[in-house]
Amino acid sequence: MIRTQTCLGKCERMIKTLRHQEPDRVPISDLFWGSFLERWRREMGLSPDTDIYKYYDLDWIVTIPNMDPHIKNFEVFEQTDEYVLVKTGFEAVIKKKFNDPMPAFLSLDTNTLEKMAAFRFDDPDDDRRYFSSGDNQVAGIGDSFCRDSEAWIKTVKSFYPDFAVYGSVCEAHEMLWRIIGSENVLLWIGLYPDEIARFVERLGRFCVGITEGQIKAAGGLLDGMVIWGDVAYRKDMLFSPVYWRKVFKPVVKAMVEVCHRYGLPVIYHGCGNVHRILADFIEIGVDALHPLEYKAEMDILDLRRTYGHQMAFCGNMDVHLWANGSPEQLKRHVLTKLNAAKGGGWIFQSDHSVPDTISAQNYDYVVKLVRQYGAYPLRLDEFDLAEFNDVCR
Repeated sequence: MIRTQTCLGKCERMIKTLRHQEPDRVPISDLFWGSFLERWRREMGLSPDTDIYKYYDLDWIVTIPNMDPHIKNFEVFEQTDEYVLVKTGFEAVIKKKFNDPMPAFLSLDTNTLEKMAAFRFDDPDDDRRYFSSGDNQVAGIGDSFCRDSEAWIKTVKSFYPDFAVYGSVCEAHEMLWRIIGSENVLLWIGLYPDEIARFVERLGRFCVGITEGQIKAAGGLLDGMVIWGDVAYRKDMLFSPVYWRKVFKPVVKAMVEVCHRYGLPVIYHGCGNVHRILADFIEIGVDALHPLEYKAEMDILDLRRTYGHQMAFCGNMDVHLWANGSPEQLKRHVLTKLNAAKGGGWIFQSDHSVPDTISAQNYDYVVKLVRQYGAYPLRLDEFDLAEFNDVCR
């Protein structure tokens, strides 16, 4: 497949940034709520099918293969104009209210230690995950709801000419809570740590298999990989970092090693306050950390002061300020944070995803700020912080 010169520039921009080199400008992209996109198109006076990635010529985009442990169509129990009730390949019964940003997990088949021990995974190399359309939970039930998601490879090929294209895969904890439920994860780690560890070992092999399976299926069309792995909340880790290091960290390390063996950089998506394991991510070779939630006391400038250029970062634009701030406040926030991009190593995005509380005008204004002031060499006027001239080079 042929890429445009603009796309090749985006790929180079991402590579240089993740290698802690200064490209032509700071890369920018994001994840968007469907309700934001509706508001953005309406307020910008655009047609309902306008693609925000193409409109702003954003740099990179994420794709999601079928990661369901069991490849199967959704079993629909009930559907109205307001919600749908389905059972998925995670053997989870989920209620998705169409107007709500996230679904509700009502029940999970794997609700005892015995069922967890007996749980088996379909082949991660099954061609249906990558080459066939069909239902799958991670791609089909979230902010939106869709049946019969198009074949993953078709999505990759559709983006390839215009964007740096990243695959994605859930790490073991992100898969685990979808199988046994968040409450059971925390309870069973406390009560039955060895049983959880044994299951995570099997689960980890599945995650590594999905990682390599999609890389091979893409046939060279991927520019990187996102590993989804929420293990923290606003204040701290969800469970002991000691247990994470013993049980979950080896799986992430193995996934990173697979990606690097194929020459693909890794962006790890971990919500919440992950300060206590950030050095571990550096140790196992994670190339960049996303999303750096501002409300969870993650600040790109503090991270740069502490870690320099040992790791790249992605995100940290405060969406609450983005929604409610004045132009003057937004400019100060954006330009001050751009100091962290000195020497490369920072991709500009929200501190998770763009919600519908943000107006089209404010989103547009911030993107234009980054395009204007994010060109190298950075000239940040009164917001320039001289301390980063040494820290970040």
